[in-house]
Amino acid sequence: MRFPIPLQQAVLVRRYKRFLADIVTDAGEALCIHCPNTGSMLNCQGEGARLWFSRSDDPRRKLPGTWELVETPQGRLACINTARANALVEEALQDGVIVELAGFTRLRREVRYGQENSRVDFLLEYPRGPAYVEVKSVTLGFDGSAVAAFPDAVTARGARHLRELATLARQGVRAVLLYCVNLTGIEAVRPAREIDAAYAAALDEARASGVEILAYAADISPEEMRLVRRIPLQG
Repeated sequence: MRFPIPLQQAVLVRRYKRFLADIVTDAGEALCIHCPNTGSMLNCQGEGARLWFSRSDDPRRKLPGTWELVETPQGRLACINTARANALVEEALQDGVIVELAGFTRLRREVRYGQENSRVDFLLEYPRGPAYVEVKSVTLGFDGSAVAAFPDAVTARGARHLRELATLARQGVRAVLLYCVNLTGIEAVRPAREIDAAYAAALDEARASGVEILAYAADISPEEMRLVRRIPLQG
């Protein structure tokens, strides 16, 4: 997935009110841009961090750009725009990169399902029956470790999705949780039990119920992003 508009480089001054970020571009321009991430962005919002953003000249927009990538303290690149994860996964699905989910005859997005008013990211249809696929974007890394973790903040929504998937799996319907690892230099993923014990417990229950857990790592640059390989789940 190539970025449709060339990204511009800047330095982070601060992120605040969740969706706002003050930056200074390489040309010295001070801007307030949109931060498209509802999480804590732990390890991804250090003052003075190098970042890349997409600029928009649309007069209907209140803010002139969108934060896309950041360099973490470990020197890794992370895509903090969570909306990119589904586009990245969809491209990988269509290209057959995610071999465990190959062979579908139809792909539908944002389909309502379950008993808790949820929407699944992808509903894949196969001759043998459907597969419900929930995508989570992973950006949390740690010093001295090639193992990323999810989530980076307490996520009741994430636990709800796991319950919905577990219910499907117990009914004999294929249910898949896919971690889209939008952080370079990562070789495995684990649940961040120290951040959200309830989510980790829901993940354990989902696995025991038959939910498939997949994790795929991305190559990331200011020009493009691609899911490239499956990595293991630890813990």
